Formats: sequence, C-alpha cells, structure tokens
Amino acid sequence: MSSQSAESIGQYLLERLYALGVRDIFGVPGDYILGFYDQMVHSPIRHIGTTREDTAAFAADGYARCSGLGAVAVTYGVGALNTVNAVAGAHAESSPVVVISGAPGVEEQRNDPLLHHRFGPFTFQREIFERITCASVVLNDPVIACRQIDQALAAARHYSKPVYIEIPRDRVRVAGYPIPEPAQEAFGSDETALAEAVAETMELGEKSRSPIIVAGVEIHRRGLQGVLVDLVNRSGLPVAATLTGKSVIAERHPAYLGIYEGAMSAEYTRYLVEQADLLLMLGVTLNDVDTGIYTAKLDPQHMVRAAQDEVVISSHRYPRVLLKDFLHALAKSVPVRPEKFVAAPAAVTAPDFPAPDRAITTSRLVGRLNQALGPEFIVVCDVGDCLFATIDLQVHEQSEFLSSAFYTSMGFAVPAALGAQIARRDRRALVLVGDGAFQMTGTELATFARLGLDPIVVVFNNRGYSTERFILEGPFNDIGDWRFDRLGEVFGPLQGYAASTEEAFEAALVAALENRSSPSIINVRLDPADASAAMQRLAAHLHSRV
Repeated sequence: MSSQSAESIGQYLLERLYALGVRDIFGVPGDYILGFYDQMVHSPIRHIGTTREDTAAFAADGYARCSGLGAVAVTYGVGALNTVNAVAGAHAESSPVVVISGAPGVEEQRNDPLLHHRFGPFTFQREIFERITCASVVLNDPVIACRQIDQALAAARHYSKPVYIEIPRDRVRVAGYPIPEPAQEAFGSDETALAEAVAETMELGEKSRSPIIVAGVEIHRRGLQGVLVDLVNRSGLPVAATLTGKSVIAERHPAYLGIYEGAMSAEYTRYLVEQADLLLMLGVTLNDVDTGIYTAKLDPQHMVRAAQDEVVISSHRYPRVLLKDFLHALAKSVPVRPEKFVAAPAAVTAPDFPAPDRAITTSRLVGRLNQALGPEFIVVCDVGDCLFATIDLQVHEQSEFLSSAFYTSMGFAVPAALGAQIARRDRRALVLVGDGAFQMTGTELATFARLGLDPIVVVFNNRGYSTERFILEGPFNDIGDWRFDRLGEVFGPLQGYAASTEEAFEAALVAALENRSSPSIINVRLDPADASAAMQRLAAHLHSRV
C-alpha cells in the first residue's frame, strides 16, 4: 500500500500501519470507532475481535514483541480506559503498541455536551495516555493529521514504547494531506563517544581473565539478537540472560549459561556471573525481578552497562551512544578467538517420568516440558511461580519466550499468546499460566478456538495466589477451584484434560501435542504448598538472612 493513495485520515493510518508490518488489529467495536472499523474491513489489515478491550491490548503487546509493532483499536472512554493496565505494561516492558481510540466528533464536542462514555473534559483521556506512552496525538486537524501519524509511529519504533492516536469520528473519512515520504527523525550516536566507549571496553576485555556477557530485554526490543550471537561467536565469551531477557539467545547455544536472577539463579550460573571480573551488561535493566528481589551481588566497578542510549563503564558515562551502534561496533572490534565457552549446564529433566502414582509437582512438570519442547513452540508465560519455574525451562530458539516478567501483570499470558501465535504463524503457543491469572483473562481461549488455532495451555492450579502465599499466607490468597478442563463446553471446540499425577499429565500432554485442530488446556492440580526450584532457592536465601 502507498501513502500516495490515501483518501482519508483513517485510510492513511491503516496504510502506514500496513507498511510497517501490521497485518492484524485487535479490539472491540464501539460507536465512536465504527467508522475506522469499516475502513479496516476494506483494507488488507484483518480485525481480530477479542472478548474484552484489556485482552485486546495484551494481544497487541504479544503481537508487537513478535513482529515489531502491534495495534489495538477501541472506542472512547469505556474502551480505551479498559486498556490502561495493559498499555502501562507495554510501556514498562518496552513493547511498541499503537493504541487507536475513537472519540466524539470535533463538531460534537464544540458545545461541551454530556455525551455517553464521557468522564470529564474531552482532553482527559489523552492526558491519561500521555503518562503511559511515548507519544500521544489527537487527529483534530486534517492539515497536520498525517504528519502526526508519521511522528507517532516513528516514536513507537524508535523508543519501542506504546503510542496513543485518538481519531474523532467525524475526521475518519476526512481527506488528509500526506507528505511525499513519511517524516523520519534522525536518531544517531555521538561518533566520538561511541569510539571512546568501544575502545575502553576493548581495553578492559584484554585485561580481563573471566569476562561474561549478561544480556537483557533491550536486546529483544531492539531486534539485536543476531548481533549478540555474532559477538558471542567471535569472542568466545559465555553469556547469561536476565529473566526479562530470557531466550535473547537460543538456550541450546554452547555459550549459554542460564538465567541470572540473583538468589533465584541456579548455583552454577550465579557463581560464574558474580565471580566474573568483567560483566558486559548488554540491554540489561537492573530491576527487582532481574536481580532476584535485589539478592544479586554485582560490582558496578566491574561492569560495562550498555542501555538504550548510553554506555556506562565503571564511573565513566558515555551519553548518546545507542545500544545498537555499540553492539555492532563491539562485534566488529573483538578478535575472533577459538571457542572457549564454559560448559553450559544440562537442561533440567524429569528422570523416570511418569512415576506411577506420583503426585505432579512444578519442578517435575517443567522437567517433562523440557523433554517435550521443540523448536516449533513459542512459550508465553504469566506471572507467579509458573514464571519463576521457567528459569529451568530451556527454550530452543532465540526470542521464543514472552512474559510480563518486569511489570508482572497477572492475566498477560493467554491474550498475549493469541497475538504471538497470530504474528508468528509458523509457531505454536505453549502457555504457562496460574489459575488466578487464567480467571482474569482466560476468555481469550474462546478466540483461539474461533480462529482454529492450536495452543497448549498448561494451568498451574494450586487454588490460589502462590507468590502472595509465599510472602504472607492468608485466606485472601484462596480462590475458586475452576474446572478448566471443561471449558470446551462454553468456549467452543477445544480439548480439556485434568491431571493431578504424573501419569495423568503424561497422557494429557501427549494428547495435547497430537491435537493440531483446536486449543488444548491441561488443568494441572498442584499441592498449594508446592513451589518451583527457583522459588525454593529464593526462600532458602531469604530465610538465611532472618
């Protein structure tokens, strides 16, 4: 599609999204956005209807992480405000989601009428989204509307953050004024600072006896996985990943050491990272999750920290050095060395699975999934102990693991997996989700069924909020015991299984792997006191400090 053919503001927005790789827009219709929906129907972009607006935004987030840009279209007020939590999560996790909201027409707003869905001044909604996006525009003026669209989309791609585009319903079909070529802002590194940062890093590397790379989520978001692999292969350096950066490198790569997350890490990984005399922290955000609730023992004086737009080496700060430029320059500068990778730890498995009459546990479940997981899967994980358990789950390919590991919003996984599987049609989603999180947004399993998709959803059913139980036990952590395996009677064609023993889980998993015509859901009934190996490691560490 060419912007030269745009006949209206709405069409132009659709054409620009299509040019940037968006083939699907998620959302729920409402009267203020119907005109835009009508234009979408007549465009090459497909509308994916969801059960709720917040799940549409989560789906757009999953789509964005897999394709580079995602979009959600909703009505004014009740629709847009329902997406706020998911959009805030996309902002926190650096996921470029385009929020398209309808609005009352410019002429309708002129006399300040009390229109439905209104909750204050008409500017309130944009002001809310200003706080959780990197750009927000209202397309009131046809003369500048196309330029506003271009600038917002450029910001989403550069900053890898959500943007907000509000289009009044009487402007959707109004002719815009597209510029010949979409405006491109120049974002580049300071070449002098870049050269100095690379030179200092190389000097430290030559003196180091035990350098290690720790790769984080920004490598994912900037699409730099290939450059990271080049750096690892040329240098022979071992590499660990943070939990938010999980699968930034294929976890079967011989240089891969595992997930570093402070006390939650495997002992082998933790020892190597914390004993290194040089840490190349590439795209790492030192948040509480990635530091194992601040149990990490890392010396800033032994770090090179490369973030989105600066490099910090010990006490030296190099502003205006982009992560992508630093990584490319470093990969070209390091000498090619014979592979000297530290022996990577073996994947966690479940020997003799299934053991007769043995109750299923989180650790054994993950071990069995490691044996079943193939390169065709993309793993999407919710928060809670199912997330901590994935520290020991070995993902085959790079960038095949999605989670809300930093923002930790329950309810992310099922709708995000919908977006991911639609964006990556060559992949099958394996969804790991707690029972509490599924109760929030699991209705999108019905959308999977309606579209004929074939995810495998594993519900960690411990009848409550396991992480909160770990922090403070109380009746407020208990929830209803749903029969997740019977949801096919409500949600449409899907296969449901229940398992409380290893033998039952084995039978369910084998059947789910064979079912390629509809979703499969496995209701895994766990002991409420059960915990992953990572949670147990953290508990042991925290208890030792009491």
